[in-house]
Amino acid sequence: MAEQHGQSPSRNFIEADERWDNNSNSDEGAEVASSGTSLTSITSSVLRGKVEDGRVYAVYGKEEYGMPMDDSELDRIDMCHAKYYALLNKRRFLAPIVESPQRILDLGCGTGIWSIDVADMYPSADVLGVDIAPTQSEWVPPNCRFELDDIEQDWAWKENSFDFIFARDLILAIRDWPKLIDQIYDHLKPGGWVEFQCVTGILGCDDGTLPAGSPMAQFSDALADSTQIFGTPIDDPTRWRAQLEARGFEDVTEVVYKMPCNPWPKDQRLKLIGAFEMENLLYGLSGMVTRLFSKALRWSPEEVEVFLVNVRREIKNRNVHSYWPFYVVYGRKPGKPSGEEAPPASEPRKESPLRHDV
Repeated sequence: MAEQHGQSPSRNFIEADERWDNNSNSDEGAEVASSGTSLTSITSSVLRGKVEDGRVYAVYGKEEYGMPMDDSELDRIDMCHAKYYALLNKRRFLAPIVESPQRILDLGCGTGIWSIDVADMYPSADVLGVDIAPTQSEWVPPNCRFELDDIEQDWAWKENSFDFIFARDLILAIRDWPKLIDQIYDHLKPGGWVEFQCVTGILGCDDGTLPAGSPMAQFSDALADSTQIFGTPIDDPTRWRAQLEARGFEDVTEVVYKMPCNPWPKDQRLKLIGAFEMENLLYGLSGMVTRLFSKALRWSPEEVEVFLVNVRREIKNRNVHSYWPFYVVYGRKPGKPSGEEAPPASEPRKESPLRHDV
């Protein structure tokens, strides 16, 4: 499978910073991102989570979720929030929603940071964030609140009630995207919008600097194999557009960004994004894949760590110009939004010079 890496679509080719000497000891860029009763017993266990191999995982929901819910993971999620803001040219989402939305739903909200920011952006809206892990802040805007729920179970919210439903980075979380899309369709108001955002683990490289069989290529292949076994394929975002269209959404738009794996680009904004991602990978890899590789590939935690040594080494190599595709797919439920007209669906497509459609 590794031979597939290294020759990816070359549109919007990112120019590398040739001034970088990978033999230097500079860590420039890596530092940019800092970044009594049975009921009581049950509640306590949900709040504490479950410890596996030194990491804490959520226990609520009908299926296992592959990512941790401890402080290290929450810091990583918040750092990624800043990274995606830069990647999308200072936008939280691309869908052309109405100017004064009344209800917004954030699926798999994590720390709740997106919900909080969007509640500040839209004082008119009641913003609801939902997650299986109780990891959200207690300090929130008055129009923002959070619920503990498994979004793959049947929803109890009122149908035809949300103006905008958003989901980002539901990695290792969703095993039935068509069912989730059905529920989203039923709960959106006519004219309401849905938007999915997610990075894929399908490594890209446009200039041949990623050798076949390299540690990063092997890591990408291991992600593809393990997530397929786990029931949450890493390439699910590539099917979102067709799935939304099949359900009946209109004006479905797919935008794909290239997210550098380290600060190799010449462009300063992309260099910053690459610095964020290098930090994310260097310090977040164990949490991302230990449970996944252990359960799907039957690797011991020690085997995972040995494997990641060379992966981390290559991540820091700026002579390897690799990137992850980051998918943004949004669509509109048929019908006219009540109260006001939505801006044209084409409006957000003017934003990003990195964008290429696939």
